Amino acid sequence: MKGNTYIFKIFQVDGGSYIHVNVRWSQKLVYQNNEFSLSVPFTFPVYVVPVVKGSAMKEKVLLNVNSGIDKEIMCNFSTHPLKETRRQVGELGFSYEADVQKWSTQDFYFSFSVYEDDIFGGVLLQSPSLQDCDQGDMFCFYIFPGSNKNIKPLKREVVFLLDISTSMQDDPLEKSKDAVIGCLSELNQEDSFNIIAFNGDIQLFSSSMELATNEAITNATRWMNTKLIAEGGTNLLSPLQKALEMVGKTGDCFPLIFLITDGAAEDEKDICNIIKDKLMDGGLNCPRICTFGIGSYCNHYFLQMLAHMGRGCYDAAYDVDSISDLLPRMLNKAFSPILTNVTLDALQNLDSTELYPFRIPDLFGSPLVVSGRYHGDFPDTVIARGFRADMSTCLIDVKVRKAKGIPIDRVCARREIDALTARAWLDQNTQIEEKIANMSLQMGVPSEYARMVLVQSDKIKPTLVSVLPEEKCSKLENHKTLYLRNISVGFGNLKATIDNLPPGIQDLELTEPAGIVMQAASSCWGMFLDRCCCVCFIRTCSRMNDQCAIVLTQLCTALACFQCLDCCCELCDCCSDLC
Repeated sequence: MKGNTYIFKIFQVDGGSYIHVNVRWSQKLVYQNNEFSLSVPFTFPVYVVPVVKGSAMKEKVLLNVNSGIDKEIMCNFSTHPLKETRRQVGELGFSYEADVQKWSTQDFYFSFSVYEDDIFGGVLLQSPSLQDCDQGDMFCFYIFPGSNKNIKPLKREVVFLLDISTSMQDDPLEKSKDAVIGCLSELNQEDSFNIIAFNGDIQLFSSSMELATNEAITNATRWMNTKLIAEGGTNLLSPLQKALEMVGKTGDCFPLIFLITDGAAEDEKDICNIIKDKLMDGGLNCPRICTFGIGSYCNHYFLQMLAHMGRGCYDAAYDVDSISDLLPRMLNKAFSPILTNVTLDALQNLDSTELYPFRIPDLFGSPLVVSGRYHGDFPDTVIARGFRADMSTCLIDVKVRKAKGIPIDRVCARREIDALTARAWLDQNTQIEEKIANMSLQMGVPSEYARMVLVQSDKIKPTLVSVLPEEKCSKLENHKTLYLRNISVGFGNLKATIDNLPPGIQDLELTEPAGIVMQAASSCWGMFLDRCCCVCFIRTCSRMNDQCAIVLTQLCTALACFQCLDCCCELCDCCSDLC
């Protein structure tokens, strides 16, 4: 319903059958305050649990941590009482098992840290499999920021580009303004800043960069709260050009541009070409561009491409509720440049290389990870270099080793497909599109150039979920194929942007019974149905007297007026199957 709930239909089965569902997914760990954290939904609604007296309920969690680095890692916190079962350099193992009276109402949360004072990095290598569509060897290059408490940062020039089109009205704009105001308070007084609000036109807080004094920050806060009103359309080129004119004029400041938007633009490819001409020289005073997309109507691949060109970072909130968490996190991370203009000398000596993304970003307040393909002999030790926040040169001895126990191709698949998709979109390259489709099929990762289908065979009893291009689906013989809902994000919705539709206004049209259950669970009616439309309620109904039956009939008639009857019927059907 918000891009993180996926539903598939289990066809009718015989009573008493056991249904086993294995789910595999890729999830990016959150890195904040020098620690990684993992959060997994572990809460079970009442309506999915059959009421069976005397049956034992058991919860079991097995957790294996393989950090991929040769440093000691330490568990910081866990919501469940984990027992340590294994400890090696860079690896941990835990288990949890308990008999419970009722299913868990607490999500699983786990965090761990890698302790190191200074910047360090490594390279993991993996050979391609026989089924790999690209037979080049794989590498994954990473750098950890360390604590770096003694480094005095360079003065910063920061420009915030804030979308104030009509679609940003209410929560999207208010949450974005709160995040910008929070970042202004983190600036030092020798830093300078400006704010450019844009819709069809642009509004500047100041005609020039302002020193981040308490008075200037107070004035900027008042200006945003009183002057910025959501109205008009979306024009992205003008604010970007204005921001580029305002920063990077001197070599003693680190220029940063933050773009926050929920809309698409017709001239996005032209914008990329203009930005490319201005930024590809890669100098130290070249502005870094960080982008943040809100909702599904903006072109997230366009925003990623801008961040790749500007050596910055990108993030997105596909639903409005996530803005308050994700946007401040990205801004705070990008506010702390630790290593800029990063290079890896070994890449120059190989026969050929391909990087994802195509430029190595700067190292901000979280680990930097770049993957790629290569042909040639990777040396055992390489040198990574860059400039620290105080402009001193930093040389890092990077150890190269085989990726044992870590499937680099699967770990990096999502990142590589996104980077290639952004390039295919900009260059309109059909060869890259075909490569992405093949990677989707091989890795089981959805993409813009493949389609998720449910494949059912009469000869093969297990039902398989595959990622296949549509033309390949039509060639399958003796198979029944069901096209599932497209879960890719698309390349923006220009019509929705022109119509100024708020982010997320187009809810999923869930018509399957499972979809109705999920919709009910997400509403206030879900709280009622979660407790009433269950096996116990059905058994109670069977023992009612005539007067109660009449009252129930009248209640159902009233519910029908509010279009709730279909939902209740579907829920009761689902629950009765569990009896």
